[in-house]
Amino acid sequence: MDKYSFLNTAHTSFFAELYDRYLTSPDSVEPSWRAFFQGFDFGMESALDEVGISDLNGSPVIVDGQAVSIPETLFKEFQVVKLIDGYRSRGHLFTKTNPVRERRKYTPTLDIENFGLSKDDLDTVFNAGEVIGLGPRKLSEIISHLQRIYCDATGVEYMYIRKPERVQWIQEWLNVNDNHPNFDAGRKKQILRKLNQAVSFEAFLHTKYVGQKRFSLEGNESLIPAIDAVIGKAAEMGVKQFVMGMAHRGRLNVLTNIFGKSAKDIFSEFEGKDYEEEIFDGDVKYHLGWTSERKTENGNKINMNIAPNPSHLETVGAVVEGISRAKQDAHYPEDFSKVLPIVVHGDAAIAGQGIAYELVQMAQLDGYKTNGTIHIVVNNQIGFTTNYLDGRSSTYCTDVGKVTLSPVLHVNSDDVEAVVHASLFALEYRMRFKSDVFLDLLGYRKYGHNEGDEPRFTQPKLYKAIAKHKNPRDIYSEKLIEEGIINKDFVKELELEYKESLEEELEDSRKEDKTIITPFMADEWSGFQNVREWEMLDPVDTTYDKAKLAEIAKVITQLPKDKKFLRKVEKLVGDRKKMFFETDKLDWAMGELLAYGTLLEEGFDVRMSGQDVERGTFSHRHAVMKVEESEEEIMLLNNLSETQGRFQIYNSLLSEYGVVGFDYGYAMASPNTLTIWEAQFGDFSNGAQIMIDQYISAAEDKWKLQNGLVMLLPHGYEGQGAEHSSARMERYLQLCARDNMYVTDCTTPANMFHLLRRQMKANFRKPLIVFTPKSLLRHPRAVSSVEEFSNGCFEEVIDDASADINKVRSLVFCTGKFYYDLLAFKEANNRDDVALVRVEQLFPVPEQKMTAIIKKYKKANDWVWAQEEPRNMGAWSHMFTHYGEAQKFRVASRRFYASPAAGSAVRSKLRQQQVIDYVFDKTKDNMTRRVTKNEYGKA
Repeated sequence: MDKYSFLNTAHTSFFAELYDRYLTSPDSVEPSWRAFFQGFDFGMESALDEVGISDLNGSPVIVDGQAVSIPETLFKEFQVVKLIDGYRSRGHLFTKTNPVRERRKYTPTLDIENFGLSKDDLDTVFNAGEVIGLGPRKLSEIISHLQRIYCDATGVEYMYIRKPERVQWIQEWLNVNDNHPNFDAGRKKQILRKLNQAVSFEAFLHTKYVGQKRFSLEGNESLIPAIDAVIGKAAEMGVKQFVMGMAHRGRLNVLTNIFGKSAKDIFSEFEGKDYEEEIFDGDVKYHLGWTSERKTENGNKINMNIAPNPSHLETVGAVVEGISRAKQDAHYPEDFSKVLPIVVHGDAAIAGQGIAYELVQMAQLDGYKTNGTIHIVVNNQIGFTTNYLDGRSSTYCTDVGKVTLSPVLHVNSDDVEAVVHASLFALEYRMRFKSDVFLDLLGYRKYGHNEGDEPRFTQPKLYKAIAKHKNPRDIYSEKLIEEGIINKDFVKELELEYKESLEEELEDSRKEDKTIITPFMADEWSGFQNVREWEMLDPVDTTYDKAKLAEIAKVITQLPKDKKFLRKVEKLVGDRKKMFFETDKLDWAMGELLAYGTLLEEGFDVRMSGQDVERGTFSHRHAVMKVEESEEEIMLLNNLSETQGRFQIYNSLLSEYGVVGFDYGYAMASPNTLTIWEAQFGDFSNGAQIMIDQYISAAEDKWKLQNGLVMLLPHGYEGQGAEHSSARMERYLQLCARDNMYVTDCTTPANMFHLLRRQMKANFRKPLIVFTPKSLLRHPRAVSSVEEFSNGCFEEVIDDASADINKVRSLVFCTGKFYYDLLAFKEANNRDDVALVRVEQLFPVPEQKMTAIIKKYKKANDWVWAQEEPRNMGAWSHMFTHYGEAQKFRVASRRFYASPAAGSAVRSKLRQQQVIDYVFDKTKDNMTRRVTKNEYGKA
């Protein structure tokens, strides 16, 4: 017992504070004390199995194998600390955060009896009050303080955070005014003013455009004063740019009352007028983006962007992060915090969509971090017609935020001051700790999913309650009237003044015949042109001085002499040097690296990301090389010159959807950066199909947005089975229309070099899809000379240079790696009657060049489209649709298959050879026609 005799003499406040620190962060406590508290807790748990908690006061517990009697006063101090810890950990489960439903019941409760205390202790003074900043206080006062902090209109989740300094900062922030705001009269009037705008705007639209979809904010109008407060305070804290992504609900309200978009423009969109320009088709009003500059009350300027988004609402989160990172890299590389991303989610979407998880996993990674995002959930407690109980398994829709140990605040949206208070907490936390924070604004949806729905079909009880419920403005104005800050006339004047301004805007909008769409981020896109399909085929000068090219080659083929690398790396770099300066046969990797190097020297930046891109899936790129002992990273492309652009390359997390969205957003905000995403295998892009469908292929048509994102998709049939043969070329080609993107399938390093350079040297931007090789990366014939790099250009079509026009009877068009398979057969069989023409650009189709080649071979009477993909895949359907001459082509391909390729390497090789045989002899039974019933089992 002597070992613990100090328990009878030391001040209980010391133990309480130390025990509190142990409960919050055990590792921060000195080891011997930690051992004591662990033993105490264990002893308590063991004793609880034997007796009731009320019987333990003063009873001995086992610590370090000894029976230790804890003095009753100290024992109860520990219990009060546990009570405090209970409120901190579980208080959010017992809040008043739901304005229209009763909360689910959770057990155990926070009743004091569950912590070894009783009503007899309520008037007892406990030193444990020190740990929450109260000093020695009665238990009743401590409980009152805890309930106001943790169980009122705001629930706070943070005790899982493993960094003590963050936990302490949060607790100190919450202790001020018992986690309640203390706004002055001026701030309260501003909150009411923004709340009135939010309520009045929705009411105006509801009366003027009856039944039209607008995805009303009604039930969550406190979002508007919250964002307004964040912008004002963020500007004071040094934020210069604000990038926001949000769902449909409340978007029009945010555009008008936060971003300053003219209500007149929104009314024009409601009127359904045609667009002023013919170059794009536009989109519905609640998908459109906006850029503006706002001057805060304190005179601070802040650039504001709200990104356009499709109905796949969560996609915009990844795009917003990419836009933010591009702005940070370009303008504030020393302080990313000056660009603030805010993403507004729906409750059903953030819980149900996998990209939300991908997004939070990206938050702290070097290639994707943005120094923290404020995530705001406009929580309707319903998804379309699905109740939250059917919409998720987690307790909260925001539980994904705990993946990165981000604090989460759940707030009653009817309490607008609590919402603003929580939003300011979120801002300060993000700015201080450069970390994500989540706000869950619990409100409701006044109408159905859209204003034409009848929600009583599926939620009659809920909507009966909602029908009787006051809106947040009326609730708040009554509060301010009671406080004597305003009178009833103040609210009426606010409402009338705002409504009159909307009426004027409505009248002005009706005087205009066309809707004008304001370009998104126009400053970043100054000087770039909008072009049509035929202009995309105009030649672009991509030549590069041979002497300068040699200088670049010299830098990227010379490792630092004072560092030791793996022998394979040294050999690789040595081989590259020999290619350029001796053999004049440059392979694919060298061509790719030289493209980046020349662009960097011309002042462009290059960013590449994707799974394993630093080395390359097929170990060809080695843009990043590791020092053998230290694993220090060496990027030779950043050693070209002092004035060069910046080369950035990042191995991504195992994500396609999120990362493609991020890189698309990056390219959207940085048109002078060659932004590349590479799939580990081409078919991996399937995981990003929503981004491809909704943004990459359609954004210019919908939102007048150019984007130069490059997608590198390894493709080619080499017996690797169904998953890693095809990049699903047909899917991209099906999306091609008019002037929306480039799709290519190169066969030489030089053509790849010029293709990548064209992407930056053109005065416009289009997404570029490149089907890249696997086996060709090291194919002895897939090489190019220095001259072809220096003085060449991108060739959309490559004619057969060895063909004798007078001998050719069969003219074969093909694309990609299959050309080399056909070439090997042609040469092995001396087939000089066949010409092999490579179509390097599949969209826009180089019709004139292909037609010129057809006319050139006048004696040809057999025209073939050859592909290694099945008939229902690959480029054939696309060619047939987009190129009139293709209607007379004979098609050589595999049969129609559901799977891209056979799993058996033997069967795959057989089918490949049958297609090749048919290319050269149309009498061959080549497995390209549909299989008959009798043949089905053999096919």
